[in-house]
Amino acid sequence: MINDQWFPQGVWTMGGLMLWSLATSCQGFQASVPDAQPTIDPASPETPLALGTLEVRANGEDFVRQGLLSADGWQVDFDQVVVTLGRITAYQTDPPFEAHQANPPQIQQQVSFPDPPPVDLAAGDTLADPILVGSIAAPEGHFNALAWSVMPPPPGAPDPYPLVLRGTATKGDRQVAFNLQFEQTFDFICGDYVGDDRKGLVRPGQTADLEMTLHFDHLFGDGTLPPEEEINQGALGFEPLGAIAQTNQLDLNETALRQQLTPPQVAQIDAILPNLAHVGEGHCRGQ
Repeated sequence: MINDQWFPQGVWTMGGLMLWSLATSCQGFQASVPDAQPTIDPASPETPLALGTLEVRANGEDFVRQGLLSADGWQVDFDQVVVTLGRITAYQTDPPFEAHQANPPQIQQQVSFPDPPPVDLAAGDTLADPILVGSIAAPEGHFNALAWSVMPPPPGAPDPYPLVLRGTATKGDRQVAFNLQFEQTFDFICGDYVGDDRKGLVRPGQTADLEMTLHFDHLFGDGTLPPEEEINQGALGFEPLGAIAQTNQLDLNETALRQQLTPPQVAQIDAILPNLAHVGEGHCRGQ
């Protein structure tokens, strides 16, 4: 597990400046995201830090919005990809944190976000933007590390599992409706976002963003790439799931799924799930 100091309980302080996390409300899977406002102590002799706004977004990539071709030739289309995210904390680190190294981040500044309600990464049309799950006042600087968790949903959530995948998979004249409910929880610590745009650079009075990215092609593979590609070598694909589907229906929680797969296939899942998390194409370290 990540050290508790990496997950401050909803408050960031420095000198006379205090940022309190505000609660979010839940309407289905849509997050209502208030801006957290800073409180400045006028008696403090210190000059308040220049503030901007830092947003955090969740992204399942085009694979969950547009579907994917699995490594073993199944067309997988998602109706819902519901994930419960929490303990989201952004850091300014110096030197920049590297997730593939064993060293903990050397934190200079940090801000924590309220836990959002469960979010459906497949919501919206095929061109939908990554989903906003938090917004908070933050000090000027480059937030180049991000910690977050996949965790149990709050009481009363429609799905009592941290991660749920629903949709259909088609190969030839066969179509399988699937509803897979994963029970494991994970804590991640990630380095700088890697992608076309630079993220996390907060300037006074302006808004920057960070992204929590889940790569579901690690689970199913990418049939548009050659079989020898690394993403396909480690993927489970959909064929093992189609093989255990009863009357073209697959409705299983993770415990039942593990009981029906072979030991090598279970080992694949154990290797894949902790490595779904990224920041764009940047890597995370599971705990």
